Amino acid sequence: MTPADLAFIQGLPALGFQAMLVFARLGAAVILLPGIGEQEIPATVRLTLGLAMLALLLPALAPGLPPAPPEGAEAVRLIVQEAVVGLWLGTLARLAVTAMAMAGQLIATLIGLQGMLVADPALGLQATALGRALGLLAAVLVLASGLYGIALRAMVESYALLPAGAAFPSGALAQAVAEAGVASLALALRLAAPFVVGAVILNVALGLLARLAPQVQTFFVAVPGQVLAGIALLMLLGPAMLHVFSAELRASLPALPGLR
Repeated sequence: MTPADLAFIQGLPALGFQAMLVFARLGAAVILLPGIGEQEIPATVRLTLGLAMLALLLPALAPGLPPAPPEGAEAVRLIVQEAVVGLWLGTLARLAVTAMAMAGQLIATLIGLQGMLVADPALGLQATALGRALGLLAAVLVLASGLYGIALRAMVESYALLPAGAAFPSGALAQAVAEAGVASLALALRLAAPFVVGAVILNVALGLLARLAPQVQTFFVAVPGQVLAGIALLMLLGPAMLHVFSAELRASLPALPGLR
């Protein structure tokens, strides 16, 4: 056995530890990244993507990674910390896309489709069919436009902002998630704003009808009209909603940590 082979064998434990550090961050982020982290994508595909990124990035990241600590508890702490950083990055990217699904939830409630529920692992056990459809539409938009590449680049360049093994700024990370959540909710409300106005006008009109003609069964008149008017308004405003959502997504994803 040559000295080079001996040195390579002796360095395998340290290399394995560094690979675990990188995969902890990349793998945790890939689970949540928009487009490629959807629940409809098989877990094996996402695992393969994480391993492929590990093979590509480990040679470049290895010089900046901490060596394997002698204590097992410290090694576990570093790996868990990297996984938390990966989940944080994935959550920030995911919140930007979740606005479309939240808008669908609100719209479905406003137009009378809140009873149509389907399984939705992203928002919970069950969600409205419209919210699920708009959430999948957002994922398709991310994949078709190539915006997932921005999230992947932010994940890679995050090592310049949060080096592996560095101090964990929990306060700043929590504040970033809170700000991203507020921005996502604000975008969802903007997308659903025309339906809020329409629902207010419809309810005012039904209230006036009930006062002017008490003999009319306003409930039986309102429900079909609310659903039909809501679907018609959604068909009319759908392209504009997608345009606004796409523009906001193109502005928010490049602002992810590591790309600023």
